[in-house]
Amino acid sequence: MHITTHEAQESLAAIDAMMQKMRRSAAEGGTHYFLILWGVIWFFGFLGSHFFSGKIAGYIWMGLDILGGFSSWLIGKAMRRRVRHAGNKITNRRVALFWLTLFLYCMLTVWIAGPVDSKKLAMYIVLFAMIGWVAMGFLLSLSIVRLALLITLVALAGYFLLPGYFFLWMALLGSGTMIGCGFFIRFRWPSS
Repeated sequence: MHITTHEAQESLAAIDAMMQKMRRSAAEGGTHYFLILWGVIWFFGFLGSHFFSGKIAGYIWMGLDILGGFSSWLIGKAMRRRVRHAGNKITNRRVALFWLTLFLYCMLTVWIAGPVDSKKLAMYIVLFAMIGWVAMGFLLSLSIVRLALLITLVALAGYFLLPGYFFLWMALLGSGTMIGCGFFIRFRWPSS
């Protein structure tokens, strides 16, 4: 099959239009709220892991995860009322199912891997979150893929080179990056 230059240009234009539509859908659908929310959750969770140990850090994370899950549900519910476009609803539902599935696979991996210390558990979760970012980035914006790869490299550096400061490292890096990405989506994607 032979594709002409004109047909190739039309296909590339269609792909670009789809990416722009998905970016607008993500920005208008409230993706930035979730990134900012979970950036704050990571900040306090990793700080809790740095300054407290064992059960106390676990309770901090449990409380923050419950708060984050409930807040995510409230944000999603509010966004559904605000954004009524059928395409957005389908996209948002698929994105939510993607993250839920990724979370479940992360927990299965941790369960199969057996007992892990708190740093290794945190690293598993960070890696799975970055896998999710990479997947979303392939659909929405390659800048997110680059950002996820950078976070992965920095997290690995902190894990292996600064094990005593890993949680503090991730509190600053993880939360700052997620919050920054949330603001980037909020203010840059709708006009893209």
